Amino acid sequence: MSSIDEVKARIDIVDLISETVQLRRSGKNYIGFCPFHSNTRTPSFVVFPETGTWRCFGQCNEGGDIFNFVMKKEGVDFSQALNILAEKAGVQLKPPTPQELEQKEENETLRSLLEDAVTFYRHQLFNTPFGKEALNYIHQRGINNETIEAFGLGYAPKSWDALWNHFKAKQISDELLITVGLIMEGEGGRLRDRFHHRLMIPIRDEQGRLAGFGARILDPKDVPKFLNSPQTVLFDKGKLLYGLDRARRSIRSVDQAVIVEGYLDVIVLHQAGFTNVVSPMGTALTEQQLYLLKRFTKRLVLALDPDSAGAQATLRGLELARQAMDHTNEVVFDAHGLLRLEGRLQADIRVARLPEGMDPDEIVLRNAQEWQRLIQSAQPIVMHVMETLTANRDLANPKAKDEIARQVLPLIREVPNPLERDDYIQRLARLLKVDERTLLASLNALRVKTSRRSPHASETKQTPEIPKVSVYKGTSPLEQYILSVLLHDPHLLYLIDRHLLENQLTRLSPHDFHSAEYQTIFHLIQKSIDQDMEHPLHYVMENLSLEMIEAADELLEKTPKIESNQQKLLEDVLRAIVQLRQQVLIQTIEYQRFQMVDQQSQSSEQVSQYQKVMVQLTQELLKLNLAVKKYTSH
Repeated sequence: MSSIDEVKARIDIVDLISETVQLRRSGKNYIGFCPFHSNTRTPSFVVFPETGTWRCFGQCNEGGDIFNFVMKKEGVDFSQALNILAEKAGVQLKPPTPQELEQKEENETLRSLLEDAVTFYRHQLFNTPFGKEALNYIHQRGINNETIEAFGLGYAPKSWDALWNHFKAKQISDELLITVGLIMEGEGGRLRDRFHHRLMIPIRDEQGRLAGFGARILDPKDVPKFLNSPQTVLFDKGKLLYGLDRARRSIRSVDQAVIVEGYLDVIVLHQAGFTNVVSPMGTALTEQQLYLLKRFTKRLVLALDPDSAGAQATLRGLELARQAMDHTNEVVFDAHGLLRLEGRLQADIRVARLPEGMDPDEIVLRNAQEWQRLIQSAQPIVMHVMETLTANRDLANPKAKDEIARQVLPLIREVPNPLERDDYIQRLARLLKVDERTLLASLNALRVKTSRRSPHASETKQTPEIPKVSVYKGTSPLEQYILSVLLHDPHLLYLIDRHLLENQLTRLSPHDFHSAEYQTIFHLIQKSIDQDMEHPLHYVMENLSLEMIEAADELLEKTPKIESNQQKLLEDVLRAIVQLRQQVLIQTIEYQRFQMVDQQSQSSEQVSQYQKVMVQLTQELLKLNLAVKKYTSH
């Protein structure tokens, strides 16, 4: 993929243009007032997400892609626009190193082997006796031949060396086949096919590039039920979502993503016309996967099988869910973790309650309208858990009420919005038929208990306020606020730097932070958005020492609620940065004044030098004063 294609793949045109143009949805597209000519009556500017283009149907009568937009907006040529967007996307335009070229060539070789395997498995499905049995099974699941072709389904033969012999005939080395996860070492060190007598499902990344396979058993005696490719340079189960390559346009179009548990669920739902559906790799949802979806929508619906999200819904923390991801082949419903992710991603995550004993594919094959109703009636996480825990319970039993309240109240406490918290308390009180004041007292007691465990816990449920003035000593509240916001959304740094430069101020840098800990965290935040292998926050946490992780965790805890309006959030952060710099500069000016007084008996040359420095500092302070007025005037 060229640098231009990579930039286009990483930058969403709607997000880019929304930074400067207020857009509203109109069908599949977005409309607004053209930023390139004066017009406040008729919105003539249209963005087409499916094609990644825009067009002004008014006075300008111009259009193009993301590069044309930046060229016209910034008054630059293509080369300059490419540099601007590459920096925003975190794409390096420098010539690739020999190692990078070698890795790219190896990846292309591995993908070609996987594509060859897809062809092999497809041939086995349609042209062999055992393949016919697999084909019958697929048809029994309600999948037609057109869908089989579209999703590239195939069959791994009932042999331990069929695929291996296929590639040996093409003189493909065993090392490459092991690297890509198609063969493995069996008993006695003998090489054999990894997949045996299974339905083969190709898995592609969001760009449609083949990454590996998911394989379902055909013999009920085989285990496990689903077997994925192993971890390879192409296949990382925590960073892939099955079907996203086919669902991304639909997700953007309907502004909603539905997450189901199984690959076949995705296939059948797409066949039925519900093309905004994806699936994780048979494990707990990861932050990277939800971050992928956030690029297309903030409205997510979990439609997991009842056994995963029903009566056995687990109320474990996010860290436990992450650990479970490596030890289970079942999707884990993690209410606490999802609530934290919902707040951090500023998303709307809901849960659809499926009929007992029925999978999504069975529901849609029985009645497509029923599936649509289930998704439309999906509930917020807290409401889903509340109703799940109270279903079929004897609510006349005080101990049952207490047990339910003990599980639900910590979830309500996780909700950052006070209006939502009050609503959930009222609903829980009605469900349990208890006095609302009793639940409020229990919730307050829970907060007090938590605050005793952590000296900072009392601050965690307050909406962060930016201090207007504070003495700059050590780590100030302003530093904490700026860094915690960047930890929640590292990509905001691009917008911050751009606005600072527009006001003739320098970019945010580690030097803006007083403590070495915060400087280190900020430096990692910068590096996290310059790479694309991991989610930025995951990258930061993975590269911090244990001591530093504590500092980062404390910062995240200090800001459980982040302003949902990005423009308002950006202004708040910019104001905090300017105020922080004001404090430092005032302190520097005071120090210089002291030096001037102290040096009055010294030479006129030294005094003159101090005066020049004071002029420069005063001019800088003037710029900061103007900037802070700008960011407090809205």
